[in-house]
Amino acid sequence: MATIGLCCISVVMPNKVRPATLAIDVGGTGLKASVLDAAGTLMSDRVRVKTTYPCPPERLVDILATLVAPLPLFDRASIGFPGVVRNGILLTAPDFVTRSGPGSPSSKKLLAAWTGFDLAKAVKARLGCPVRVANDADIQGLEVVSGSGVEFLMTLGTGVGTALLVEGKLSSHLELAHHPFRKGETYDEQLGNAALERIGPKRWSKRVREAIDNFDVLINYDRLYISGGNAQALKGYVDPSVTIVGNVAGILGGIKLWDGSDTSRGAASP
Repeated sequence: MATIGLCCISVVMPNKVRPATLAIDVGGTGLKASVLDAAGTLMSDRVRVKTTYPCPPERLVDILATLVAPLPLFDRASIGFPGVVRNGILLTAPDFVTRSGPGSPSSKKLLAAWTGFDLAKAVKARLGCPVRVANDADIQGLEVVSGSGVEFLMTLGTGVGTALLVEGKLSSHLELAHHPFRKGETYDEQLGNAALERIGPKRWSKRVREAIDNFDVLINYDRLYISGGNAQALKGYVDPSVTIVGNVAGILGGIKLWDGSDTSRGAASP
């Protein structure tokens, strides 16, 4: 498909703006994007659309191109994706291999299409600018951690995401959300948005505290951060030592794939 001219770097911009980074946060429920200036400040309000299913890779690329068209001009792009990413290539895409969204049956055809899909290359061809891709929780972790010691981030939204960082550097991504948790179900199934809506915040937060205890024993982290669209539901239910951060970290962290703080094991070269 022909490249659309979204990356018009010939336009003169103030030095404090360039390079401008398009940051995209891909989620199982919604797709969000904005543009960050050279200092990592939002240049526009976030744009958002619902994630629709079934969603093969080519359709996602089409939707993202439409989503970002109204945004300010950018020179490069970062994408946070909910799955295992290596060198811009998707090894897993748990939400997107389903027929009608998270929790629904998976499709063999979609599984084959998503496994090994080079998202960085596809978006680069469509937008006409360098693209880097990493796990969405890893990008949020890069944004919020202090950079000292062992730090762990858990995202709570459509599903569960995790990121482990040591001295500010990403460790190899672990899909802990898909490990067994309780009653024969995974962390994703027990703590995802569907579970919160079904059992309410009080019972759900008790499950989250149990998950926190498990991760603490497993990782022995120095600091824990919780992000994602449902993180705010935990206020008053978790220990004050837990740092609850805003969901915008999924956008703001996009610049970290480019600024040298950590190129990430998931990122692709320009």
